[in-house]
Amino acid sequence: MHALALALSLLAAAPPAAPAPAASPPALGPAVKAVLRYEATRFVITHVRILDGTGRPAVEDRNVSLEGGRIAAIGPGADVAPAAATVLVDGRGRTLLPGLVGMHDHMYYIARPDLDAGGHSDPPLVVPQMSYSSPRLYLAAGVTTVRTTGSVEGYADLNLRALIDSGQVPGPHLDVTAPYLQGKSDLFMQMYQLRDAADARRFVAFWADAGATSFKAYMHISRAELGAAIQAAHARGLKVTGHLCSVTYPEAIALGIDDLEHGFMVDTQGAPGKQPDVCPMDQSSSFVERVEPGGPEATALLRSLVEHHVAVTSTLPVFEHAIPNRPPLDARAMEVLTAEARTAYLYARNLRAALPPEAAARALATFRKEQRLERDFVEAGGLLLAGPDPTGNGGTIPGFADHREVELLVEAGFTPPAAVRIATLNGAIYLGRAREIGSVEAGKAADLLLVRGDPSTRISDLRQVELVWKDGVAYDPARLLESVRGRYGQY
Repeated sequence: MHALALALSLLAAAPPAAPAPAASPPALGPAVKAVLRYEATRFVITHVRILDGTGRPAVEDRNVSLEGGRIAAIGPGADVAPAAATVLVDGRGRTLLPGLVGMHDHMYYIARPDLDAGGHSDPPLVVPQMSYSSPRLYLAAGVTTVRTTGSVEGYADLNLRALIDSGQVPGPHLDVTAPYLQGKSDLFMQMYQLRDAADARRFVAFWADAGATSFKAYMHISRAELGAAIQAAHARGLKVTGHLCSVTYPEAIALGIDDLEHGFMVDTQGAPGKQPDVCPMDQSSSFVERVEPGGPEATALLRSLVEHHVAVTSTLPVFEHAIPNRPPLDARAMEVLTAEARTAYLYARNLRAALPPEAAARALATFRKEQRLERDFVEAGGLLLAGPDPTGNGGTIPGFADHREVELLVEAGFTPPAAVRIATLNGAIYLGRAREIGSVEAGKAADLLLVRGDPSTRISDLRQVELVWKDGVAYDPARLLESVRGRYGQY
C-alpha cells in the first residue's frame, strides 16, 4: 500500500475524535467586525453542493448546519423555516468547500529599488512586511490556514498571529515559520547567516522558544547546519522544510527533512560541477531540466521521498511567470497592488513576452515537466502540498495565487476534486490538524468557503468566492478586498 494511502486508512480507521470543548470565542474588535458579512454564529446552508476536500466527487443538494464554530450537521437538502438567531444561506447554484490550507504563503513582499522597464534596479533588495494586506487577501480567497514558510520579520509574524487569534485583526490561522535557516549569502540583507552547526541549533532553540511552529532551510545552508537544525527541531516536535540549492534533495532526505519546497524545481542533484555545500545559482533547476519524468533517475527520487515520508510543496504559480504571457491578467488582482508594484510586475511581464521563441519553448517545457513530476509523485504515494509563494512578483498575489495554484494542478492532470484535496486536506494532514480542518465533515471546525458555480467540473469557479467562514465567523470577501485595494506592496 502506498505510504499516503496507508496514512489515510489509519486516519479513517481511528475512532472519530470528540469535538474539542467549546472555548469562549474572543471578542471581535472593530477591524474584524468591519469585514464580516454576519455577526451570527449559527447558520444553515441549504441545497448546497459539497466538494468536501477528500478527493471524492462532489455531492449535490445538501444542508449544512454550523454552530459554535463547528460543522454541526450535514444532511439531505431541504427547505428550512426561518429560526431566531440562525442565518439561512441559500446554497443553490453554489459549492461549499473546506478552507484552503496554504502551505507556502508569505507575509512579505520583495521590492527592487528604482526598477526600470529594462529590469534594472539598485541594490539592495528590500523586503517590506505585508502584515496588513496579506492576511486579508488570504482570508478573502478562503485561505483559512497558512504556513508562512519562511519569515523575514519573525516577531511581526508571531505578533500578527496573536492579534488574529485574539480577534483584533482579520486573518487566517497561522503556522508561523521562523526566519530562514540560511548560510553565508548576500542574497537578502534581512536574513541572518548561520555560522556553523552549533549556531543552527541555537537558532532553532531561540525561535522555538519564541513561538515559531515550523522551520525552513534556505538556499545556502550547509549539510552540517541543515542536519543540526533538523535534529533540534525534531527534538521539539517541530518540522523543517527547505527551499534548497547548496544541499541536494537526496542529501536532505538522508538528513531527515520533512518537506521540500517548489516541487522539484530547485533540486541541484546532478548539476555539472556541483560542489558539496555550494549553491550553483545558475543551475538551480538542473534536475527538472535534465531528467525525464518516468525515467530511472526521476523514479528513484520519487521512491526515496515516499519511503522516507518527505512531503513536497507545489508552488506552480511562481514558476508560471517564466512563461511569456502567462498567467492571464486578472483585473481584480491588479487592483489590490500599489501603482509601483503593478508597474514593476508589468515591466517583468513585458520582458518575458519578448523572450526569443526558443527560450520561451524551454521555459514552457520545463514547467510541463515539473507538473508531470508532481503528478508522478502523488501517483507514487507521496504527500503533495500546495501554496503559491507570493514574494514580490506582482502576478503572484496572496489569495488570488492560491486559486491559481489549484487551477495549475488541474492543468497538470489532477481532477478538480484531487487538486482541491491537495490544497486542503493534504496540508491539514502535514500540519497534524486533519481531525480539525481540511475537509467538510460534521464535528470539524467551520473553516469553509462558499463559491458560485461548480469547481468540481470547472475549477476556475473557485475564484467566485461569495462567503468565507473561519471558526464559524462569516467574512465578506468583497469587504476584505476593498480594504486592501491599492495597498499590496505597501503594507
